[in-house]
Amino acid sequence: MNDQTIPDNEVLIERRGSAGLITLNRPQALNALTLTMVRGMRRALDAWATDPAVTRVVVAGAGGKAFCAGGDIRVLHDLGKAGRQDEALQFWREEYELNVLIKRYPKPYVALVDGIVMGGGVGVSINGSHVVAGERFTFAMPEVGIGFFPDVGGTYFLPRIPGEIGAYFALTGDRMKQGDALSTGLATHAMASARFAEVLEALTGRETVDHTLEAFADVSMVPATVTGHRATVDACFRFDAVEEIIAALDASADPWCADVAKTIRTKSPTSLKIALAQVRAGKSLDFEDAMRTEFRIVSRICRGHDFYEGVRAVIIDKDNVPRWNPATLAEVTPDAVAAHFAPLPDGELVAPARARA
Repeated sequence: MNDQTIPDNEVLIERRGSAGLITLNRPQALNALTLTMVRGMRRALDAWATDPAVTRVVVAGAGGKAFCAGGDIRVLHDLGKAGRQDEALQFWREEYELNVLIKRYPKPYVALVDGIVMGGGVGVSINGSHVVAGERFTFAMPEVGIGFFPDVGGTYFLPRIPGEIGAYFALTGDRMKQGDALSTGLATHAMASARFAEVLEALTGRETVDHTLEAFADVSMVPATVTGHRATVDACFRFDAVEEIIAALDASADPWCADVAKTIRTKSPTSLKIALAQVRAGKSLDFEDAMRTEFRIVSRICRGHDFYEGVRAVIIDKDNVPRWNPATLAEVTPDAVAAHFAPLPDGELVAPARARA
């Protein structure tokens, strides 16, 4: 692929040495993903998969504050409120297809992640073969706080974090720092943010990706925080009902648990039950089945209530007082949760053709 930019320069695509370089380039929006960016990345990855001159892909975010803060939720909200859910679903469909492509990419895929990485940004980083966390790394899957659910592969990678840490992050939307990223396995390497430009340049050479990253890695960076509570998290989050998890947190003598329970109680009851069901079901799903499941869920969520109310309260009006419907966990029935996971009558997510190097 020749050096080029995607229209409006939302994502920059270039060949540099032996690397295909993708730069998410909406710093004013914390590099939030748009459909244009998703399509640009897809075209580049498809072309590089069979280009012998490209031996690895490197993805970074512009601006220094964020790798990618997620999908452009406000746009998706506005489409849904206007009755254009099918257009919103086209974004999610193509985003999820891109996630599958990244997960099974035939060449090393290196995400250089510094600053904020949430939602859609997680999908185009954590699903790659190599994830490098700078000391400003701030990961979160905060979707249950806006009436959504931890998608872009969360169904697959959250239950594969040791113990119940994945369930913790799914239900709280808490932020994970560099040390936690390493201890959970979501990051493969850690290093100083100041060395990112240097490691990017090194990755354009012919030395293997693993050897290059090991030469820059520093495991003495920011210490783990949440995973330091692993025993407590495992004890309280081992249950298959959100109500039981909250009860266990309330019963704990650890004062940290009271804050966790308070946080969970502010989230969408429907989203909480969907998220826990995801984490439990995902243990036995391969990645493509997990993404198919997520497309089923989002196809129902985008025609529901809580996503639009959550975006209103958190992003538009910013009153942070969402009026969830149903308003309580008790009102969210097992049948209502199961309906989100049911096969679609038409339009199931179809994985892209497998790329061959």
